Amino acid sequence: MVALFSMMMLGVGLCVSDLHKSIDITWGNGRAQMLNNGQVLTVSLDAASGSGFRSKDHYLFGHFQIQLKLVSGNSAGTVTSFYLQSEGSTWDEIDFEFLGNLTGKPYILHTNVITQGKGSREQQFYLWFDPTADFHTYSILWNPLCIILYVDGIPIREFKNYGSRNVPFPLKQAMRMYGSLWDAEDWATRGGLVKTNWSAAPFTASFRNFIANACVQSIPSAASSCTHPHSNNNNNSDNEKTWITQRLKRYEVDKLNWVHRNFMVYNYCSDLKRFPHGLPPECTVK
Repeated sequence: MVALFSMMMLGVGLCVSDLHKSIDITWGNGRAQMLNNGQVLTVSLDAASGSGFRSKDHYLFGHFQIQLKLVSGNSAGTVTSFYLQSEGSTWDEIDFEFLGNLTGKPYILHTNVITQGKGSREQQFYLWFDPTADFHTYSILWNPLCIILYVDGIPIREFKNYGSRNVPFPLKQAMRMYGSLWDAEDWATRGGLVKTNWSAAPFTASFRNFIANACVQSIPSAASSCTHPHSNNNNNSDNEKTWITQRLKRYEVDKLNWVHRNFMVYNYCSDLKRFPHGLPPECTVK
């Protein structure tokens, strides 16, 4: 068992509701705004610029969730994102990216896992609801065992730590949470065939209720561990302490399979044309 982490460097935090306390707007020249006393954060995109924000804290493992309402109408060419990312040229990253589309066409949820600056692990999904009509909850579970992505509590993707150098896994670099709305008309909609309609700008997406039940790391580059579910924070409930060892439960595997059967658009592990010399090793490990 790895020793308990140093409380000078790591702590278990829970951030809710008032986004002023947990998030900084970082770019956009006023296009991102806190509304309703920090209850809602909107990001906007026009022909000049998009906008975005990030968490105040760095985290080394955690369960992160946010509620998001996407750009309505003709959102072709736009990308709304919610993701974790570390710093530096060999960064780690866990992505939710929502690829806009023409009016009446469904969004594509684009996901990726990047380790040490290397990605190419895309999976894409349609959603089973209209993500522009109301807020929905998107979650990232990241612990030393696995990464699980959830939509409204339903798992859509699992990426396991196989403990092998052949399957790299983000373990040592602390990450911030980021959100943004930006223009990606060169690739986002039908591979770039459909361009952004700037006459419909500004485009706006809304975020609220960011929760980070996580290990807060005060020094991003410090080497430390957070492999034990308990801490000196006695306010955490039992449920909030279990994320550090959480895996998919059997009933969740059934839900994951349901999503993959009915809503998966693209899976890199099935793309033999892209990997003619063999699929990435995690695609074949049982």
